[in-house]
Amino acid sequence: MKIVIVGGGWAGCAAALAAAKKGAEVVLLERADMLLGTGLVGGIFRNNGRYTAAEEMIAMGGGELFHLMDGCALHTAVGFPGHRHASLYNVALIEPVVKNLLLERGVGLVLQGRMTDVEMDGRRIAAVVMKRNEERVRIDGQVFVDTTGSAGPPANCNKYGNGCAMCILRCHAFGGRVSLAAKAGVKEVAAKSGGRVGAMSGSCKLHKESLDPTLVEELNRKGVVVVPLPQEALIKGKLAIKACQQYALPEFENNLVLLNTGHAKLMTPFFPLDILRIVPGFEHARYEDPYAGGLGNSIRFCAMSPRDDALRVEGVDNLFCAGEKAGPLVGHTEAICTGTLAGYNAVRSIRGEAPLLIPEGTAVGDAISFVRRQMATEEGLSLKYTFSGSVYFQRMQELGLYETNPGNIADRVASTGLEGIFTG
Repeated sequence: MKIVIVGGGWAGCAAALAAAKKGAEVVLLERADMLLGTGLVGGIFRNNGRYTAAEEMIAMGGGELFHLMDGCALHTAVGFPGHRHASLYNVALIEPVVKNLLLERGVGLVLQGRMTDVEMDGRRIAAVVMKRNEERVRIDGQVFVDTTGSAGPPANCNKYGNGCAMCILRCHAFGGRVSLAAKAGVKEVAAKSGGRVGAMSGSCKLHKESLDPTLVEELNRKGVVVVPLPQEALIKGKLAIKACQQYALPEFENNLVLLNTGHAKLMTPFFPLDILRIVPGFEHARYEDPYAGGLGNSIRFCAMSPRDDALRVEGVDNLFCAGEKAGPLVGHTEAICTGTLAGYNAVRSIRGEAPLLIPEGTAVGDAISFVRRQMATEEGLSLKYTFSGSVYFQRMQELGLYETNPGNIADRVASTGLEGIFTG
C-alpha cells in the first residue's frame, strides 16, 4: 500500500501518521524546508470547542499530535477575549518533535519537494511530479492526499490582499503552493465575502525583545496580555477580513491582544507599524511574521476542493483532501482531525473497504458534514468554521456537543463504536 501526501502542514502530518499506523508505505512531500506550515507561527489549541474535538480524537486513537502539542505547551488553561481554557504551544520547538515522530513511524519525508504536475490515468492519479536539482522526479502511488492548503502563491496575495507580506510560507524561497487537486482537473472553489475573495490570516508575531520588558514579563507569566488602544491608534474594519472569525470580536479591535507562543502573537491580521509604535510598550515593536505585518498578511481559502464526508475529492477516484483543502475550516485542531480521517480512509480505499464516516453525534463528524453542506451554498462559502468560535462553536453548543470533561467525551466516542479506531 503506497500513499503519497502532498503538503506537510498539520493536516498532511496527521494524514501521514494515520496511514503509516495502518501499515501503508507513506511518502510526504513538503515544498519548504520545515513541516507544519502555518503551525510554525500558530500555536493556539484546546480553546473552546477545540478542547472537545481534541479529546474526541484522543479517544478515537488519533491523539499523538495533540499529545506533542501538550508536551510543548508554554501555557495551559489560558483565557482571553471570547476564549476559555486555551493552550499555547512553543512554535520554536514543535516542528522537530513532529518530524521525529513521523520518521519513527516510517514516513518517508521529502522536504523541499515541491510538486509541479501530476500524471493521470483516466479518473485516477498515477503519479505526482516534482523537480529536484533541475531533474524531473516521478513519485507513483495508489492513493493520494491533497493537504496543500489554500494560501498563496504570491499572485493571490497580490490580487486579493495587500501584496506579499513575506509570511512563514516563504513562497519566494520555495515556490508557491501548487494544488494537487487542481492539477488533477478538479474545479476548486474560493471563499467569498462582501465581494472579497479569500480571507486574510488573522494574526501577526512580534519579536518579544522589541517590546517593553514589563509587558514581556507579564506575557511570559500569564500567557496573555490585553493592551487598550489609545483613540488615535484605533483602526476600524479589519475584523471582517479575518480568516479567523472566532477572533472577530470588538475586544480585538479596541485592544492589542498578545499571546505567548514563543513569539508575542498579536491577534490582528496586520497593524501599521507607525501606529503600533505610538502605543505604550510598543515604541520599538518589530514584526517577526509576516515581516511586512504593518501592511498585510497572507490570503487564504482561495482553493478548496469539493469532497464527500469521507474526504474523498469529487471527480478523482483515488484522491482525498484535508485541512483547508476540505473547506473553510480554520485551525490546527481542525487540520489534524480532517488529516487523520483522510489518511485512514486512504488505506481503506486501497484495501477495498468502505470509507469511515465519523458520526454526526460527535463534534468532529458533525463539523466535517456541516462544512461540506455549507460549501454548496453561496452564503456558506462566505463564512469560516472552527471549533473555537463564530458560527460552528455556536452550533456545537446548540447541539450539546461542546464538552470539557474528558471522561464524558470518551463515553460519547465509545457509544459510536469508534473508540480506538485510529490506534493502528
